[in-house]
Amino acid sequence: MLDSNTQAQLAAYFERIIQPVELIASLDESAGAAEIRELVTEIAAIAPAKISVRFDGQFERRPSFQITRVGQNMGVHFAAVPMGHEFTSLVLALLWAGGHPPKVDAEVIEQIQALVPADGGDFAFDTWMSLTCHNCPDVVQAMNLMAVFNPRVRAVAIDGGLFQAEVEERQIMAVPSVFLNGASFGSGRMEIAEILKKVDTGSAARDAAKLGAKAPFDVLIVGGGPAGAAAAVYAARKGIRTGIVAERFGGQTLDTLGIENYISVLETQGPAFAAALEVHARAYGVDIMNGQRVAALVPAAVAGGAIAVTLDNGAQLHSRSVILSTGARWKNVNVPGEAEYRNKGVAYCPHCDGPLFKGKQVAVIGGGNSGVEAAIDLAGVVAHVTVVEFADQLKADAVLVKKLHSLPNVTVHVNAQTTEITGADGKVNGLRYKDRLTGVEHRVELAGVFVQIGLVPNTEFLKGTVELTKYGEIVVDAKGATSLPGVFAAGDATTVPYKQIIIAAGDGAKAALSAFDHLIRTPLSA
Repeated sequence: MLDSNTQAQLAAYFERIIQPVELIASLDESAGAAEIRELVTEIAAIAPAKISVRFDGQFERRPSFQITRVGQNMGVHFAAVPMGHEFTSLVLALLWAGGHPPKVDAEVIEQIQALVPADGGDFAFDTWMSLTCHNCPDVVQAMNLMAVFNPRVRAVAIDGGLFQAEVEERQIMAVPSVFLNGASFGSGRMEIAEILKKVDTGSAARDAAKLGAKAPFDVLIVGGGPAGAAAAVYAARKGIRTGIVAERFGGQTLDTLGIENYISVLETQGPAFAAALEVHARAYGVDIMNGQRVAALVPAAVAGGAIAVTLDNGAQLHSRSVILSTGARWKNVNVPGEAEYRNKGVAYCPHCDGPLFKGKQVAVIGGGNSGVEAAIDLAGVVAHVTVVEFADQLKADAVLVKKLHSLPNVTVHVNAQTTEITGADGKVNGLRYKDRLTGVEHRVELAGVFVQIGLVPNTEFLKGTVELTKYGEIVVDAKGATSLPGVFAAGDATTVPYKQIIIAAGDGAKAALSAFDHLIRTPLSA
């Protein structure tokens, strides 16, 4: 199962294991069990002095295997053959169980170790994932981290492809989907900070106190995507106090599968790119405050000398200048049924959730590049794809449109206005659209609907503070300055055309240089 190159790489990684690790397989007679047996046997053979394997596991979910430190009972379980995107999750779990320290702040480990369930029981997390999902590893790894460092946590990563009957029974139609002690906990990408907030009820107050005590910044950046990261690096290199407050560092790149047009980087994956952004910013000592949502921006004239940024938890950060790089999010189609059936057939990531609709009929709403690329991707997995486009023609690049029309299991409807996403028994069963030329309404029977109609800027908290367009974009000038003195903006949240990673990064650098120019021309007392 593991080729010679992979085995050689693993041998190098396993040199970092300092405490013996044990793999305990709980198998049945399925094909998946045979693959798990082969995988764990090969892993143990790479470093027999450090990793052992047993096949007498009694875990209730089969086939599966547990990763634990010898003499302990760590709650890390894979009900999966963790290859594909989850191979990194497997390697990290082995290293952590073997005593190699994770690359997270010591405060995070302390918070994990202090977790105690309110009911006195355990935290039993089941994470449903697919091996093609690029959002799933972050969640799986966060759960595994908690299980390694807290004996009250059990984390099971479950491949929906191995447990299809349970997928149908639980009506899991989006990954990652997380259940805690049998109840739905959350879905979609979640980072460790977000997970800890949900299970550690006292964390918000502690965060607020700690953040509110921070000294004022020279440049405070709101948003941690490519624009925010570039702004942080350029500002910090000027030797001034720089901070980033972000809901999730990396922004939209975390949801991007492949990046092939960032100059000098031939090809990379979105999550890897996001991680590199954070490493670069931290290398310059930038104070990164991740997992924090901003509620309001208070101008210096109102705040009393420095611009104030108010967070959802009530804390206030202060800075002599601010760069807004809040990015954008997927736009909703806003028809009946969309919110009701979100993650129950309504999806936004074809790479993540496409495999859950294998052999079924789905629709893609949107005929731009995102929509057509999604339809092409899905056509290789599902039985049939229906593309619904409001305009009179597909707006994607000609090469993509040509490819789409060459596929035998794709139907395209233009001049089609989506009016409703229908469902029954808690999940999607169809879509209604109106022919804009004839006014005739049609219904298509479907198992899933993928919404791909563009982006909306994350600027709601700025209404009435800085000038916005009718679309919610922050109005900026050639230097990235907004209508508010000392406040600059960059990236997809602004009026700058062409929402691209490389353009956002350039905008961030420009905004930082403009902010520095503002600072050196502004008396400190102001």
